[in-house]
Amino acid sequence: GGGRKNPEYGKKKKKSEEDLEAEREEEEERKAKEEASKKAEEEARLAEEQRKKGEEEQKKKEEEEDDAKDDWDDSDDEWDADSDASGPAMDALEKRLKQATISMDSDDDDEDLIEKEKRKEQERLAALGKERAERERLQEIKLSEMREQEEEMKQQEMMLVQKREEGRKRRLEQEKANLAARTRDDLRCPIVVIMGHVDTGKTKLLDKIRKTNVQEGEAGGITQQIGATYFEKQTLLSQTARLNETEKFDLTLPGMLVIDTPGHESFTNLRSRGSSLCDVAILVVDLMHGLEQQTIESLQMLRNRGTPFVVALNKVDRCYDWKTCKDMPIRDALKEQSAGTVQEFRTRSSDAKLQLQEQGVNSNIYWEMGEDDWTNSDFVPLVPTSAITGEGVQDILLLLCQIAQRKLWQQLMWCANLQCTVLEVKAIDGLGMTVDVLVVNGYLREGDKAVFCTLDGPIVTEIRGLLTPPPSREMRVKSEYIHHKELKGALGVKVIGNGLEKVMAGTPVLVVGPDDEVEDIKAEVMSDLTRLQEKLSTDKKGVMVQASTLGALEALLQFLREETQPPIPVSAIGIGTIHKRDVTKISIMNEKGCPEFATILAFDVSVPKEAREHAEEVNVRVFTADIIYHLFDQFTRFMEQLSEKRREDAAAIAVFPSICKILPQHVFNQKDPIIVGVEVVEGILKVGTPLCVPTLDGLHIGIVTSIEQNGREQETAKKGLSVAIKIVNENNPTITYGRQFDASHSLYSTLSRASINALKENFKDKLENEDWRLVVKLKKVFNII
Repeated sequence: GGGRKNPEYGKKKKKSEEDLEAEREEEEERKAKEEASKKAEEEARLAEEQRKKGEEEQKKKEEEEDDAKDDWDDSDDEWDADSDASGPAMDALEKRLKQATISMDSDDDDEDLIEKEKRKEQERLAALGKERAERERLQEIKLSEMREQEEEMKQQEMMLVQKREEGRKRRLEQEKANLAARTRDDLRCPIVVIMGHVDTGKTKLLDKIRKTNVQEGEAGGITQQIGATYFEKQTLLSQTARLNETEKFDLTLPGMLVIDTPGHESFTNLRSRGSSLCDVAILVVDLMHGLEQQTIESLQMLRNRGTPFVVALNKVDRCYDWKTCKDMPIRDALKEQSAGTVQEFRTRSSDAKLQLQEQGVNSNIYWEMGEDDWTNSDFVPLVPTSAITGEGVQDILLLLCQIAQRKLWQQLMWCANLQCTVLEVKAIDGLGMTVDVLVVNGYLREGDKAVFCTLDGPIVTEIRGLLTPPPSREMRVKSEYIHHKELKGALGVKVIGNGLEKVMAGTPVLVVGPDDEVEDIKAEVMSDLTRLQEKLSTDKKGVMVQASTLGALEALLQFLREETQPPIPVSAIGIGTIHKRDVTKISIMNEKGCPEFATILAFDVSVPKEAREHAEEVNVRVFTADIIYHLFDQFTRFMEQLSEKRREDAAAIAVFPSICKILPQHVFNQKDPIIVGVEVVEGILKVGTPLCVPTLDGLHIGIVTSIEQNGREQETAKKGLSVAIKIVNENNPTITYGRQFDASHSLYSTLSRASINALKENFKDKLENEDWRLVVKLKKVFNII
């Protein structure tokens, strides 16, 4: 570049003017020497030519004069004389030549040093150039290799996409063909779901149908996990035999599958999963209480999804003076009752009808429905039942079969397309990790290559076993399992396979057929996951949630995020027993300054002794419960206590905003303590509020120690009230009303940045919008940034 200096060779010091002069002289001397040596060489050459010329002439003379001896001698003398004369000239020439050569040699030495330096520099630069060229060559090779790899990967990706698309097309065509091949003769089991408010008797009703007793094994009598119960055709026939004597209904369904979803609002996601899978629903309504919050919610959900349902008016046996007619059809049972009982039943069922009407649902007692009502899809049949004594249970079963065969036969036609959803993932002793799935359509076979969905991506595993409980037994209750080689939908089945630990509840299961592309099936299985992952997204600050199963964890997260006000943030999740490492993980919240979140909400899981002890050491609370909303209650109670404690701590700092006008006709004591009547013009005046007069350079009047109205002491006085207040000023007891300040001055609450922050953090709910506006106004008065 322009700024770069040429390298200096030889001496490196900066040359002075004397040195430059000396160099110039040396240069001139060297040139003079060179010229002298050239001159000497020229003279020597001329002398040599002259000598040769002389020799030639001598020869001529010898040839011409061969006469006399004298002549010869003379010529000989002359020649000698010439030769003698040439001797000293030659010596002088040689001497001068030698001197010139020496001086040139010394100059050559200087030149050699410079040349050497130059050569070295050139060699160095050449070596660098070679290195650089080699580097560039290698880089180019590397780049071209990378380009080739990229190209190859692109090609492979395109091939994969192409194969996946081809597989997808083939799969869709096959599915279309399977749909076209359905017939009315081959119906699958309808999937029934039971919904309703807490304690309306959902599980009891199912038990009655099933003649088993899950209910007692349930925590708090509320179903916590999705269970599926399969009723064979024979069971249905024997259950409805008596009623069918009068109804004469031809049952063609192969059976019925009942999903028992929890009824409490916290399980919206489990229930909506149940709702989305089900063909027909039973909405249980407590005849004694009518429609409750949960029932209304379930109703909305069923209508949103367009699921047909029947309403079970349960607890009919609670009617006054009800005579139990065990397991009889409801009409027969009602014939046995007294007029008063029937009258009460009629009144209560009319109330229920009215409440349903308010929700936009037309309904009627099912045997009073005309043929038009049956064809009208909006009409909902009501079935009075008693889950305890069994009246009306036959009716509900037959009614479900009728609805399925009359209205739903198209969607109940069995289809070969596999439609299968994960209900629950759990470890079973002796079997390892198993997955409870609901097969709606299609086949599952032992040895199938099944694709499941996990948080870490799809997993492909071979089905090692298919287990079902004995007919009419719920999948959640431990009993001997039956092994199968092949199963046809619809039914609940337990799948055994490798690597099922991370399978997510609520995700589809697909099988890779002989013509299918694995990548296409994987992509299809994972399509639902993003939605689920959004549900499980975790916050940086929050509690830890631990549950026994993934389904329960999902329900709990959903509940904490959406059903609670305000939502409870969750920072970590886990499944299964709580270990010491889990406790350590959440104890970080103490260091982050959020001790309230150093909490584990454990749902239906065990907490070993060492984990509990460790939790006490690191100040972590562990709340355990078998019912989700109990867990929520515990945490809410704890948060309230904490907020209360914080409020007490903050009360000393927090100052509520207020502006008071002194009433001059009500001055009871002018100094120490000042007792005056005031009107609260704006805000809230509280005991403990420091008061000042901003117009008098913020003169501190004192602190309000008591407030009285009509002779009664109170803690606060709101806008518009006139009260008597006592003001104490310990720092300046001489302050006197009428001297330093009077009725023309308004009294303001003394606010500071710290007091406003304390208000925001702990008393946000205690202030109205206009009070906050006053805070903003006072900030300007007190110049608070």
